[in-house]
Formats: sequence, C-alpha cells, structure tokens
Amino acid sequence: MTAPIQLTLAHSPDPDDAFMWWPITGKILPGGDHLPGDPGRPAIDSGRFQFTPVPADIEALNRLAVARRGTDEYDITALSVRTYADVKDRYAITRCGASFGDGFGPKLVCKNQSAIASIDQLKPQTVRIAVPGTKTTAFLMLGMILGRDAVLENTQPSPRFIEMPFDQIIGAVARGEVDAGLVIHEGQLTFGDAGLRLILDVGRWWKEKTGLKLPLGINAIRRDLDQRVGPGAVQEIAALLKRSVAHAMDRRRESVEYTMAFAQANVARGGGLPPTFERVDEYCRMYVSAETLDMAEPGREAIRRLITEGNAAGLCPEPGRVDLV
Repeated sequence: MTAPIQLTLAHSPDPDDAFMWWPITGKILPGGDHLPGDPGRPAIDSGRFQFTPVPADIEALNRLAVARRGTDEYDITALSVRTYADVKDRYAITRCGASFGDGFGPKLVCKNQSAIASIDQLKPQTVRIAVPGTKTTAFLMLGMILGRDAVLENTQPSPRFIEMPFDQIIGAVARGEVDAGLVIHEGQLTFGDAGLRLILDVGRWWKEKTGLKLPLGINAIRRDLDQRVGPGAVQEIAALLKRSVAHAMDRRRESVEYTMAFAQANVARGGGLPPTFERVDEYCRMYVSAETLDMAEPGREAIRRLITEGNAAGLCPEPGRVDLV
C-alpha cells in the first residue's frame, strides 16, 4: 500500500480556522495534539494526501511565509491578505478558506475612561497602540486610516506600535499598558467585557470608502506542489480543502462545539469571560461565510483592490495578478 503524501496545513488558532479544517485533519486540541480518544482520521476521504494541522498565531505564520524558502515552508497556510503581497511568487490563494468582513472587521479600542475620542487623537507619536503584527491586514488598514507618516518612520513601523499575540491585546489595553489596541479574531466581540470601548471599526471604514467587503485572511498554497508531487496536485488539494469547508458548514453545531476549545484557550491566555456557545457561533457565522466556501471573482477583486490601495499609500508591495486556485 502506498503511503499517503504528507502535507502541512498551518492555520490560526482561532475558532473560524479550526471550524474549517477539522474535517480534513481530524479534531485536534489547540496545541496541535489530537483529542483524547480521537483516532486522528479526517471526516472526509483525503485520497492520496494526509494533512497535518499546525495551529499558530497569524503573525507568526505571516513572518514564516516571508522568511522561509524551500522544503521548510508550510504546504498550505493561513496568511493575512497584506502578507500575500510579499509572498505571491511562492503562494497562490485558494478560492476557499478566506475571511471577509461585510461592514465589520478589526476594531480600534481603548479603555472606557480614556480621553481618546477620535482617530486624529491616535496620530501623535506619543500614543502607544497594541497591534497583532505589522504584517497583518489589520495593521495595513490602520496605516491607510491614520496615514503613512503616522505609522512609519522612514520605511519601518514606528516603535509606538507594540506587537503582541492577538489574544494579549485586550488585556494590555485594559491594564493601561498601551493607550489603544487593534483587536482581531473573536476579540472583536468580547472587548466590551473588559471595560473597553470602540474607537473605529476598520471594516465599516472600508465599506464606507469602497462599498466592498474587507478581505482579512486568506488560505494559501505553495505553487511548487505540482512539481513536487505531480501535475494537478494544486487543483486536487484545493478541491479537498473546499470539501472540508463545505463539510464543516453542513455540520455547523458540531463544528462550533469543536471550536469551543480554541476560544477557551484564547481567553485563558489573554484573560476575559469564558466564551459561550452563542458567542462563538456568532463569530463563526461572521467569518465562515459563502465567500469562505468560494470567494469567486468578487473576492479576487476585493483582494486586488485592498492591496492596490495599500501600495498606493506606500504601505505594501503592489499585488500584480491575484491568482486563485
């Protein structure tokens, strides 16, 4: 019997990514081990491929994709749309697996007692802002909103932007360690529990500016897989990934129940109230949508528009052709 071809599937440890991929990886714990009693078998037939899940912070995945070359790259990986502009020569975007915000997205927040009342008050270099990484789409949006001069010193992000794991930002703002925070993932729903208030929803800002949904995260696949494992491999794998997303969406309750462990782990690391099924379900409905199953041409255009505008603002490379598989 021929051994299956091993592929790594790296994803963020937030509920929507966990929601999408368990049918093809088997159910895992947030640390990457399989659930006790779970045999590790996928729920769908993955044919000649076997997928190994690698949960990791999205900024860590962004930076690994930029830095790595050759055999130590992940075969499939979650990326911020912003980072695709840096790695488009080595990765193509899969039509499935993306996160779009329709009038909502990452949120700029501060303490309820803060004197900050407007975006302009975030521009001075004395204002410290916690961000989930300078390679994230959220930070690209912040740069477009505040302006290049407010976020960059020469060509590097200003040191007043404090990078930290996404699940640490709410706590840092609540403790007064920073003046404001740029919140992603399920923190978009939970920041109020920590005594924080909204300054700006960047997804709403983008919708008002362009009329488009905001593409935040994508799923990307190495372009060289056809050469490594045979012609047609990229298309074959992309079809399997789409089947995984469809299977998970068809079994929404099971998928949300499974992702609760990831939501609980995120809260345990960052602090806050225990997540409820209803809130995790709400979050997954926000970011596992029809576009997640197949972004199609409108999704491609939204990605191209975002990176093109980011490039025009001097914040990222130009996108070139945006390939979907």
